[in-house]
Amino acid sequence: MSGEKDLQILLKSMKPEHNAGDYVFCKTENSEQINLNDIEMFFKEKEAITLILKKETADQLKLDYAVVMSWITLSVHSSLEAVGLTAAFSKALSENEISCNVVAAYYHDHIFVNKNDVEKAMKILNSFSN
Repeated sequence: MSGEKDLQILLKSMKPEHNAGDYVFCKTENSEQINLNDIEMFFKEKEAITLILKKETADQLKLDYAVVMSWITLSVHSSLEAVGLTAAFSKALSENEISCNVVAAYYHDHIFVNKNDVEKAMKILNSFSN
């Protein structure tokens, strides 16, 4: 099951879902002290390990973060080879002064926006299906 590649179908059927909670991006040199079940997403970069965590988890672990974010999942199963989806929604968000951080996983695209922008971002993303 490789996911949808057609951009028009992806845009019309992306069905954004707001995941409850507050999320933060943190960095650590060593993730051994962190329970894998407490990590939403992580990526190993040459400088450090980037963690995406619930804010309360980061606070408990005393990890630094700069901004509190909301997590939006595009529920359409997009192909990793799809062309233009990220460009389309990031352009629409940027035209409305909304910064987004995108993670493309196997089944879905995940968008992190400033907590204060989530309602506006959801309206913009939902407008693609109209």
